[in-house]
Amino acid sequence: MNAKTLLVELFTEELPPKALKKLGDAFAQSILNGLKSRALLGAVDGAAGVAANLTTMYASPRRLAVSIADVFSVAPDQPHVEKLMPVSVGLDKDGKATPALIKKLAAKNLSHVDIATLAHESDGKAEQLVYRDMAKGQTLQVGLQAALDEAIANLPVPKVMTYQLADGVTSVQFVRPAHGLLALHGGDVVPVSALGLTASNITHGHRFQGAADIMLDHADEYESKLETEGGVIASFEKRRHEIERLLFERAEEHGTTLGERENYAALLDEVTALVERPTVYAGSFETEFLEVPPECLILTMKLNQKYFPLFHADGSLSSRFLIVSNMRLHNPHNIIEGNQRVVRPRLSDARFFFETDKKTKLADRVPKLANVVYHNKLGSQGERIERVEKLAMTIAVMIGADADLASRAALLAKADLVTDMVGEFPELQGTMGRYYALHDGESPVVADAIAQHYQPRFSGDKLPDSDVALAVALADKLETLAGLFSIGQVPTGDKDPFALRRHALGVLRMLIERNLPLDVTIVVGSALSTFPNAMADAAAQLTTYIFDRLTGYLRDLGYSALEVDAGVSARPPWGEFPARLAAIREFMALPEAQSLAAANKRIGNILKKSDAAIASTDAALLIEPAEKSLHDALLKTKSVFDAAFNTNNFTGALKSLAQLRVPVDSFFDSVMVNAEDLALRNNRLALLNDLHVMMNKVADLSKLAT
Repeated sequence: MNAKTLLVELFTEELPPKALKKLGDAFAQSILNGLKSRALLGAVDGAAGVAANLTTMYASPRRLAVSIADVFSVAPDQPHVEKLMPVSVGLDKDGKATPALIKKLAAKNLSHVDIATLAHESDGKAEQLVYRDMAKGQTLQVGLQAALDEAIANLPVPKVMTYQLADGVTSVQFVRPAHGLLALHGGDVVPVSALGLTASNITHGHRFQGAADIMLDHADEYESKLETEGGVIASFEKRRHEIERLLFERAEEHGTTLGERENYAALLDEVTALVERPTVYAGSFETEFLEVPPECLILTMKLNQKYFPLFHADGSLSSRFLIVSNMRLHNPHNIIEGNQRVVRPRLSDARFFFETDKKTKLADRVPKLANVVYHNKLGSQGERIERVEKLAMTIAVMIGADADLASRAALLAKADLVTDMVGEFPELQGTMGRYYALHDGESPVVADAIAQHYQPRFSGDKLPDSDVALAVALADKLETLAGLFSIGQVPTGDKDPFALRRHALGVLRMLIERNLPLDVTIVVGSALSTFPNAMADAAAQLTTYIFDRLTGYLRDLGYSALEVDAGVSARPPWGEFPARLAAIREFMALPEAQSLAAANKRIGNILKKSDAAIASTDAALLIEPAEKSLHDALLKTKSVFDAAFNTNNFTGALKSLAQLRVPVDSFFDSVMVNAEDLALRNNRLALLNDLHVMMNKVADLSKLAT
């Protein structure tokens, strides 16, 4: 079967940089899966389902490639099984083929098969005629052709291009025009084709600093020859690592840093997809530009120029930046000077926008929001601000924040949308509002709330710092949710065009992580009260939606469905959710947990069916030993439970319930709750009610019963 390394490469024009890694991963994985499904892979790890040997993805601006070790030239013969039909239908009483069987065999190209060789196998209902044989394994050419076609068809292409082939007649579609196809099995070309190209053993180097054509004698030469002769680092991961190494090196040379990795990681991926032969040069700009807010300079350098800003040790922005170039030159003077000339007008624009914007106060911009459409059914941003301001004041009062400051921050929160800077850089909304508010002499608390009212913007993002900022951020997100639910714009399936899931999760994070004393039902009602024409069931729908997101949020933290259901059903204060869920998990590990959960569920059902008014337990009416024992155990446990619960030691509280298992089980084994004597019955119900209340103070334990 001759297992060797297989190399497949598609050589193209420059691929979209933000999608390159995803395209490379998908291409490599699809080829790998295609070969695996056709039994063409050699050493395969059955558990992982991938080739045990090295499988390497390559992706550079002008190529997608994969190298897979231990690929067969011909797949092993595979067992072939065809279930034909019941024996009673396929054979007559003399054991000869019926017309139905003859027709079935012909349809499956099995007319040559001797009827006597067909197996008789039971499927549990009837005996079936089964054809068994060994099918010839597929050749690599056939298998790779199918895998390649599948890989190209299934690539997650952002936008397809249609282009003509060299014949001037045939048109094909791909993410970018393809100019080369390489397919090598060891040293042999695999004669496959794609996108009007026929495979060869030739790849291509760097556009300016490498050999145009590189002939490979063996698939294993690919990476090394491309680097030495072609000037190309083909591996995306290796190229990214080299760029980051050079960035650190240059930053250190100038006594600066790149800042937090999370702030430049996306740009690092993007420039890795833009260069094949990376090197890093340092440039600079005039220090006078540092008078502009650093966020503006950083954004214009990263977004427009793909430069890496450099920072001083104290975190302040320096006047230097790093350029990732595709050209390694002994004298990079022209590249550095050219980039410095290009960035200067960009920074000048930022300074102009900033200076111009400061001439008009934020408060004077608010009326202009009436001309900015928010939603065709919900009015303008001006109308929206009125709703957010009203809701922010309500929430501020509920959480003990300054309602006047919350009102002012909400009024000004969107005013920077009509500034020149935010018009050029929408990513700076909120950030610029803070700078302009401070310039206008607004309270720093108001300015910070303007900047933070969009938070959290994504998973893991910071929460607003102050109570005022929290009030405005909650109002902003709840107004969005309430407004869209009021007109029936409810997310369905994967469709969430207004990011309502993100808004709901942001609300929940603020409630839980800041332990805010807010009732969702009340704040949802307050939010919807600003929409007089809201749909009748909007409040119920939105409340349910938020609690559904709560379940998902807690599940994402690693808790099981049972644990989450038990915790959510108890509706504790928001900040107690983490501690209560941790306590539930520890309780579930106790040997007594399932018995107590089942008993709790049974007690709940008994109490639901009773129409008697539940009074307090009268010890004098406890006549059975088992009910006396349970009452005594309950009193002893309650003192321990309450001491733990009142200090938020929820784990200790739940663990104290373990000592109730034996008396609870004994009670249900020997005591008739629904006694004929009404006084005894009501007293036993009261005892069970006391037990039920205590058991469910931390969580609804009945939800843990399996």
